[in-house]
Amino acid sequence: MGSGPLVVVLHGGPGAHHDYLLPQYDRLATGGGRELFYYDQRGGGQSPVPRETPVGWREHVADLDAIRVSLGIERLTLCGYSWGGLLALLYLLEHPERVERLALVSPASPTVAYRRQFEEEFARRMAAPEIVGARGELRASGLREKDPAAYQRRAFELSVAGYFRDVRDAKNLTAFRVNARTQQAVWDSLGEYDLRDQLRRRPLPALRSLVVHGTFDPIPIAGSRELAQILGAELVELPVGHCPHVEATDDFVRAVDAFLPKQ
Repeated sequence: MGSGPLVVVLHGGPGAHHDYLLPQYDRLATGGGRELFYYDQRGGGQSPVPRETPVGWREHVADLDAIRVSLGIERLTLCGYSWGGLLALLYLLEHPERVERLALVSPASPTVAYRRQFEEEFARRMAAPEIVGARGELRASGLREKDPAAYQRRAFELSVAGYFRDVRDAKNLTAFRVNARTQQAVWDSLGEYDLRDQLRRRPLPALRSLVVHGTFDPIPIAGSRELAQILGAELVELPVGHCPHVEATDDFVRAVDAFLPKQ
């Protein structure tokens, strides 16, 4: 999408696909001056793999470097959302000489301890009476039989409601599906991970970096504050949940557009 300096966009999940970043992320290209490169990571979306094919974090990093080679680019500018932000950090640790600029939007936690905090907070939000009640109303509505497509859309909105500051904003997120096997395989491959010490100890090249995180994101913002400090990154905190591209589109575009390279 677009033309100009190339930015590789890394979607979340793991095991999801790039579609749910659209149409909002396209605004980073349609304003002119840069090209966005999207791809569905292995094991999700348009990149299915046989069950015996490994889909751990090392394979995802290797795929990204293979894409870099195929594009003929020496150093990548990466824009990673959610799990894609964590993937960008893993790539940086494995290939520090291949990263020129790094934008992390609502990045997944840099430690397993923060990730467990996220899981607890997300479960708490999903147990809120407002969401539980809405799910009950949907089951009793008969919509599944009357309008299956509308039922599926509403069920999706309620399944992701805990990510948002205002659950009503979930209706503006493009629907997506997560491949559960891929998701579990990635987290299993990471084990009891903590990237902070590696990022501190590893001699990393000088690179510009940006971290964007919502103050109402169920993923602890403390992790992103630590990341920004370690990387020497600009930190932008927005009063939203996990989906700034949906919840505060203009502010999201303004912050990321000002950071990414353009002609």
